[in-house]
Amino acid sequence: MNPCINPLEGLVENQSPEEKKYSQEVHKLFNCFKSLFSSKPDFIVKVPGRVNLIGEHIDYCRYSVCPMALEQNISVAFKQTENGELNIYNIDCQKYVDYHSTVDTFSINLEDGVAPQWYEYFLCGVKGIQDLLKEQGDTGKMRGVSVLVSGTIPPSAGLSSSSALVCAAVIAVALVNKVLLSRSDLASLSARAERYIGTQGGGMDQAIAFLASPGCAKHIEFHPLRSQDITLPDDAVFVVGQSLATKNKAQSSEFNTRVMECRLGAKIIAKKKGLECWKDVLYLGELQAQLGVSLEEMIEMTESILTEESYSKQQIEEILEVTEEELNSAFLTPNTRSVTLFKLRQRALHVYEEAHRVAQFLSVCASDSPADSKLRQLGNLMNLSHASLQSLYECSHEALDNLVECCIQAGSYGARLTGAGWGGCVVALTNKSNADSLLKHVEEHFYSANANFKSDLIFKTKPQPGAQVFRCDENGDCQMVTLE
Repeated sequence: MNPCINPLEGLVENQSPEEKKYSQEVHKLFNCFKSLFSSKPDFIVKVPGRVNLIGEHIDYCRYSVCPMALEQNISVAFKQTENGELNIYNIDCQKYVDYHSTVDTFSINLEDGVAPQWYEYFLCGVKGIQDLLKEQGDTGKMRGVSVLVSGTIPPSAGLSSSSALVCAAVIAVALVNKVLLSRSDLASLSARAERYIGTQGGGMDQAIAFLASPGCAKHIEFHPLRSQDITLPDDAVFVVGQSLATKNKAQSSEFNTRVMECRLGAKIIAKKKGLECWKDVLYLGELQAQLGVSLEEMIEMTESILTEESYSKQQIEEILEVTEEELNSAFLTPNTRSVTLFKLRQRALHVYEEAHRVAQFLSVCASDSPADSKLRQLGNLMNLSHASLQSLYECSHEALDNLVECCIQAGSYGARLTGAGWGGCVVALTNKSNADSLLKHVEEHFYSANANFKSDLIFKTKPQPGAQVFRCDENGDCQMVTLE
C-alpha cells in the first residue's frame, strides 16, 4: 500500500500549537507505517535540524561551536526484523526510492561527483552500530529494521537534514539491538558513522541533535564532547532563510578540501615551529594546545609562517619531506588527491579568528551589558564571521551574500551563512519588534522574483530540545521515553 496517503486519527486535544503540529506529524507517520507494514511501529524517533549561530568550519579543527536545534526535524518510525532485513521507505515515496537489503549484505557506494542516495545516510547509522557491536565482541546475529522516514528539514539547505537522518538511524538500530548508549555516546558514534558517506565532518551536527536544550543555544566542545547552555539576550530573535542555492557536500570535493587544507596547514606550522610530534599533528586546535599559546598568537604565527600564495602538492611534499604517494595515502582523502593547489594560510586564519569570535560571542552573552548592546555586539561578530567565510574560507555563494545583505538592509544586527556553505541558509539576528518587518522585507526584496516562493523558506526560530523517542501502542498513542 502507498505510504503517502493515509488519514490522521486520534489527535490529542489541548496541546500548544507546536505540540499539536508534531502530534499530527507523529500520527500521520504512525498510520502510514501501519498501512505499509501491516503492523505498528515499535518506536518513533524525532531528531531536530540545527542552525549554527557562530563557529563555522571549525569543529573538525577541534574548536568549539554555538548551535541550537530547530523545530524542523527528521522523524523515523521503525520496528525490528528478526532476520536481519533492512527495509527503508520515505513517506515522500514519489521523490525518494525505497531500499531493501540485509545487515549482512548492504553497502554504501561512494563515487566522486555523484550525490549519495538518501537512504545511504540511514545505512551510515546501521554500519555505525554494526561496527560498535564488532568492537564489543558481540558475535550474535544483528537485528535489522523496517523504517518509514518523514522530514520537515529542507534537504541540502545547510540545516543538517542528512546528519539528523544518520542520528535517527543510530538510535533506531541501537534500540532494536538493545545497545545502551548515553546521549553523548550516541552523538560521538553518529559523527563517526556519517564519515562513511565520505565527508570528514567534525561532530557539531550530531552533538546538537542529541544534546540540545529547549530555550537555549549550546556551547559545544570536543575531545571530550561536552556542552553548556548559552543564555541568549531576552529580546533576541533568530531568522533563518534559504538562499535557494543548494549544495550536497558529499557530492563534491570542496568540503573535504577545506578539511585537508586545515590539516596540512597545522602540520606545516608544527614542523616549522620545531615540534617533535609534528608528524602526528592533524588539527589546528591540537597545534595550539601543543604550542601552549593564545589564539591571538596563533593568528600572528599563521600570518608569519604560511604564505598567501597557494601551495602546490610538490611544495607540500618538499616541506613535509614525503613522496606524492605518501601525501595521498597518509594525508588526503580519495576525493582530494586530484587537487593540485591548496590555500593554507587563508583557511588557518579563518579557523583561528572564528574560534576567537566564538569566545567573544560567549563573553557577550554572559556579560551584564544592556540587551541592545549585546545584540549589536553579537550581530557584529556574525557579520565578521560571514566576511571571513566569504573571503578566507571561500565557501559562500552569490545568493548567500545577497540574502545576508538583504537581511542587514532590513535592520538585522548581523547575518551570516550557516552550515557548510556554497548554498543553503543564512541566519540573521534581530529583535522581537523588528522580526516580522524583517521577514516581510526579505520576502519582498529577495524572494519576490521566485515563482515557487513558500512562506517556510524563511522563518523565525527558537531553540528546541534534542532527539526524542516515542514508544507506540496499538492505538497510535505514542508516549515519550527517556533517552539518557
